[in-house]
Amino acid sequence: AAGTLSLARSGWGAMASPSPARNPTEVQMSQLVLPCHTNHRGELSTGQLLKWMDTAACLSAERHAGCPCVTASMDDIYFEHTISVGQVVNIKAKVNRAFNSSMEVGIQVSYEDLCSGKHCSICKAYATFVAQGPMGSKVRLEPLTPQTEEEKIEYSIAAERRRMRLVHKDTLKDLLTSSSQETERETRDGSGAVPAERTRVESVELVLPPHANHQGNTFGGQIMAWMENVATIAASRLCHAHPTLRAIEMFHFRGPSQVGDRLVLKAIVNNAFKNSMEVGVCAEAYGQEMSISRRHINSAFMTFVVLDQEGHPRTLPMVAPEPGDGERRYREASARKKIRLDRKYVVSCKQTEVPLSVPWDQSNKVYLSYNNVSALKMLVAKANWALAREKEKVRMYTLEEDKFLSFRIEMSVCIPASRAFSLLSNLRRRHEWDSHYVSAELVQKVDDDDMIYHVVSQKLRNENKPQDFVILASRRKPCSKGDPYVVAFRSVTLPTHPARAEFTRGETLCSGFCIWPESEEMSKVAYYNQAMPGYLNYVTTNVAGLSSDICSTFEACEKFLLKNKEDLISRLQDF
Repeated sequence: AAGTLSLARSGWGAMASPSPARNPTEVQMSQLVLPCHTNHRGELSTGQLLKWMDTAACLSAERHAGCPCVTASMDDIYFEHTISVGQVVNIKAKVNRAFNSSMEVGIQVSYEDLCSGKHCSICKAYATFVAQGPMGSKVRLEPLTPQTEEEKIEYSIAAERRRMRLVHKDTLKDLLTSSSQETERETRDGSGAVPAERTRVESVELVLPPHANHQGNTFGGQIMAWMENVATIAASRLCHAHPTLRAIEMFHFRGPSQVGDRLVLKAIVNNAFKNSMEVGVCAEAYGQEMSISRRHINSAFMTFVVLDQEGHPRTLPMVAPEPGDGERRYREASARKKIRLDRKYVVSCKQTEVPLSVPWDQSNKVYLSYNNVSALKMLVAKANWALAREKEKVRMYTLEEDKFLSFRIEMSVCIPASRAFSLLSNLRRRHEWDSHYVSAELVQKVDDDDMIYHVVSQKLRNENKPQDFVILASRRKPCSKGDPYVVAFRSVTLPTHPARAEFTRGETLCSGFCIWPESEEMSKVAYYNQAMPGYLNYVTTNVAGLSSDICSTFEACEKFLLKNKEDLISRLQDF
């Protein structure tokens, strides 16, 4: 067989290699790329890869659920390399977190060259699956308990990714509303623009038993593969060449299709930029009776490039959209391009690769908020924290990494976790317990959970003027039992608040509070900070025991919480 599926269970037999205990939901798939899997260039078809990814993810989801599962969505996918015939595709999938009836499955894809032994990453993706009981009823899932540091990080951030998916459409609407109705056209010569209608493709597929699972529902991966096929044809009609798929925006399945359905797949080039183009594609289903209206199954947007012989993207012809819907799709494609760049720049980068003060605007607000909270959760989940000092009830820990020295300071306080969360998330009250803070002005209320503050702090040692910060404060209530309350801080830039001569502009990359309920009246309050260079001397002095300023500040925080715990006004509206 061309492909093999590794069940990854202990005690599989004498041929199994000894290895540490694996996540029970982990599935590994290895597929040898044969000529039947490839395009004219001998490269693995992206549609075939999507089918394999969906299959591995579905098997992982069903391991946890113990019942059939269906694909609900697949997040953005960025393809880093192509895969050639004769190479091996290695896919690893495991459940990151289970919610009520849905779960997030993480998918890692790499290729292996059997001759050279080279391994290379292809893409990373996140899929959401829904467990189904008899007659399509929803199944309540058991919670998942992460074991390793990596699993704890993915488990924690999965809740934030879920939140981002739910506001995905609103982000586009907000950007289109805030921008002008007429998108600025490129200044390139448009005399040779290709009418978008020339790229339109429509194709029909009959869903047969091999395309469906044992319940008769069409495999999500099969639908994605069909969609990729028509999108590729549409892209080819624009450039009269063979395009390469570089990215897919989120697939969202609106409803199921079954064996016997006819799937109508439509694609059109929405916009062509200098070196890339966006193709919109949708899938609709209908049964044997044509009188029944078509059901919208899925929509997606795919980004293609055309590579020259050196592997560099070629310049593409411009697109002339049709009036009405064509103009709308053209404008929306421009907005999605900006959102994709923001999302890839802020979300997909490693934390150390993201600039400290990222510009804030409507299009990237969701992703900066995600980055803010996920960075703190990643810091919390680190395993190598070492106890550095202990002063009465206050404990100080450090984490030494290549580029950062981080510290954590924690204590138990006699206050309900929700009340501590309300008090500590309001930066305008921080000066009441933190002597380093002079003032905090609320600059912008983004939504109920995200605020931007202009903070003024005391002078640092050897500085002749005070510091100021522009800080995004993001707060989150627990997603499920065992999760902490989270208040995360990071620097952003606002054109309304540039650096001023009377202040030294400071920056914070990752800091904030996590609050765990220990009982109805007791909470564990922990503050985390990734020390920046200007703050490093202050931290190391406290870690070495030459100063107790950090511990004293946290003791003042405890007194502030105790003093205000009886306050009947939650102040959530004042955050």
